[in-house]
Amino acid sequence: MEPVRVITGTAVPLDRSDVDTDQIIPASWLKRVERTGFGVGLFSAWRQNEPDFVLDRPEFAGATILVAGANFGIGSSREHAVWALADHGIRAVISPRFGDIFYNNATKTGLVPVVVEPGFGRALMDAVEADPATEITVDVERRLVGAVAIGLEAPFPLDDFTRYRLLEGLDDIGLTLRHEPAITAYELTRPDWMPLTDRTT
Repeated sequence: MEPVRVITGTAVPLDRSDVDTDQIIPASWLKRVERTGFGVGLFSAWRQNEPDFVLDRPEFAGATILVAGANFGIGSSREHAVWALADHGIRAVISPRFGDIFYNNATKTGLVPVVVEPGFGRALMDAVEADPATEITVDVERRLVGAVAIGLEAPFPLDDFTRYRLLEGLDDIGLTLRHEPAITAYELTRPDWMPLTDRTT
C-alpha cells in the first residue's frame, strides 16, 4: 500500500444514496482470485443498462475522486467493492455516511473514505455537476476536504490510527512487518519440530 497524504483531482458525481456493494461490483465478478482487474466491473450493471451512466461520460474521464450520496458501500462485506474502485483509479470517496465494513476495508487498502456533512456533500456534488473540471483536494494529514477555488472546505473525521496507517502506507501486512525483528527472534526460539513462518532459515 502506498502512503496517502494529499489527493487532488477531479471528481465523478454519483448522485445516488444507499449504494450497496453488489451495485459497486456485481456478484458475477467475484469469481476472480486476484485483487486486480476489477475496475472494468465497477458499477457494471448500471453501466450496461444506462448508456449515459455518469462514470462513462467523457467529461468525467480520469477522475480520481467519487462524490456520492449517503450510505455508500452498505450491504455485504466484500472487499472487491474497494478493489474495483481503486482499480478504476478512484483514490477517495466522499459521502455523508458509509457502510461500516466498507469504510474499514477502504482504509486498509489506501482508498480514503471521507465523511462530510450532508449539506457540504450536496454543495460538492452540485459544483462537480456544474463544472466537471472542479478540482477537489482531500488532505489526509490535515483532515480537510474541499474545492478551495470555489470557497468550499471542511474538516472530516479520521481517527489518529487510521490517519497514521494512510500516511505511512501500512496495510495489515505492513503493520505486522513493523515487528519483523521480534517475530524473527521468536521463531528462532521455537523447537525444530514446530512450523516456521520462513522455511528457508
